[in-house]
Order: sequence, then C-alpha cells, then structure tokens
Amino acid sequence: MRDVLVVGGGPIGSYVASKLAEAGYGVAVLEKKEKPGGRVCCAGIISKECRNAFDIDDSVVLKRVNSARIFSPSGRLIRLWREEEQACVVDRAAFDLSMAERAMDAGAEYLFNSPVKGITVKDDRAVAGVARNGTGLDIEARAVVIASGFGSRLPAGLGLGKAGDSVVGVQAEVETANVGEIEVYMGQEIAPGFFGWLVPTDEKRALVGLLTRRRADLYIKRLIASLREQGKVISDGVEPGYRGITLKPPGRTYGGRVIVVGDAAGQVKPTTGGGIYFSLLSAEIAARHLKQALEADDLSPGRLMGYEREWKKELGQEMKI
Repeated sequence: MRDVLVVGGGPIGSYVASKLAEAGYGVAVLEKKEKPGGRVCCAGIISKECRNAFDIDDSVVLKRVNSARIFSPSGRLIRLWREEEQACVVDRAAFDLSMAERAMDAGAEYLFNSPVKGITVKDDRAVAGVARNGTGLDIEARAVVIASGFGSRLPAGLGLGKAGDSVVGVQAEVETANVGEIEVYMGQEIAPGFFGWLVPTDEKRALVGLLTRRRADLYIKRLIASLREQGKVISDGVEPGYRGITLKPPGRTYGGRVIVVGDAAGQVKPTTGGGIYFSLLSAEIAARHLKQALEADDLSPGRLMGYEREWKKELGQEMKI
C-alpha cells in the first residue's frame, strides 16, 4: 500500500507529489491524460514572488513583464510601469511538464490514463476507484490528495461540499503586430463583471482571452474582432479554449485521510481568476501538514483540519475582499 495518492497530475498535484516524495513517502499520481502537459486555457502570468518562491525553471518563461496597459470602458488608457521585473508569462504546457518531471525525479510514480471515479475512506486506508486503460481498479493508500481541478465531483462525493461560485475563462492564441505589453480591457461590453486581456508571448504571438459568466463564445469573438480593427491582431489564430474557474471553495478542503488543493479547493484569486500562486502556496501547506500527519500516523479530520486553517489564514482575507 502506498503512502499517498495524488489525484491530478497538473502543476499543483505534481508539486504536492514532489514534496512528499522528497520526504521519502511512497507517492502515486493518478492522471486521466495520456501524458503531462498539453494545451491549457491559461494566460500563464505569475508574479516574480511566485517564480522565486517555487523555483520555477527559467526554461518555461516566455516573457518577463514590468508594465501593463489598462483600458477603461470608455477607452481611456492607464499605463502601469516599474523599472524592475514584476511578473513573467510562462508556457503552461512546458510549466506543467516541468513540475511533473520534478515530482518524478523525486521518486513519485505517475499512472496515466487513470481517471478516478470515486474515493472511499476506510478506518485504516483510502481507496481510489480507477478506470485504468478501460479496466476498473482499486488503488489503496494511507491518504489521498485531490488536485483534480475545476468541476471535480470527488470532494462532494466525500461529503466535503461543492464549490460556491465559478466563472468561465476563454482564450485563443493569435498573431499580433506592434504589441509589446500586456493589455487589459474593462467594460460590460467586453467581459461583463470581469475583464479581457491581450498577453504577448513573443514578437508575433499573443494570448487573447477574457472571463465571463455567460456567452463566452460571443464575447471572445467580439474582442478578437475589435483588436483586429485596431490593427493589434492580424489573424484569428487557433480555436479558443474554455476553462471553468472556481471562485469560492467547497464547504471543507479536508476530511479523514483526504486533503483538497488547487482549483478543486477554490484556491483562486477571485479578482483575476489566477490560481497558480494561491494554489502553490496552499500545496506547500498541504504537503507540510500531510508529512506531519503521516509521521504521527494520525490522518484524522481533527489532525488535517490544520491545513484548512492555515491556508485560509494565509489567503482568506484577500479572497474575502
């Protein structure tokens, strides 16, 4: 029996897996995809603090950022600028792969083509029901980390509740001209309740996207068309990708032998929809509490409650605002 099963091989699940494997625990990552990485609907903007705190490999950084142009609904421009780097844009597919490789190097085992259909918690173990390569399989461990992203039904299946709110993110890669800075667009006609963006990734390519609760397909077409009229976008690029983003966590992010992290736990900055930094901070906390619980052989809800208390103390005020 393994020590920990991590459900989800994205960057957050991989980070928890790497920390636990580095500590000498037997870790298996259950990932529904055929391999790590792949296309992700995400602008990939992370702060300098995030990059430094989590030692993110320079090889996945597409662009370093020290300025942004913000357009009000009326079209008025406000430019924010600092002399030093403030953030960077990462290649999300490469970033995800890098985090998975870090976990593998630490000794974590990855089981691909292994979607988890349900989790059962018993007195002395947790059991994940896995459909691996089309065959049903039960995999046991002392504990489970749920890092399966937006819309996961696993927390609710364990009685931890459902996410309270969500939004749709939509994004397309396009060919650009004369765009050197990140641009942000405000206004109800662009992205009701949220905002749109144009994020250059190199001299000729950029990511165009927005957040909205409804009609994401309509609003992304309007935004791209507007940017074409302005001469900023010179081709519509690839078909847009869509992704749900959790804005409020489920009722609980812990249970007996179970911890929930990342998008599945609603560890997202609601004002921007950005989840990488918040989720990595929470993953660090999760790994630490799990290591202590495994060492004490106490994986009760009372022991793992400290994880939720700590991540909410760290992030709760900003999320509440």
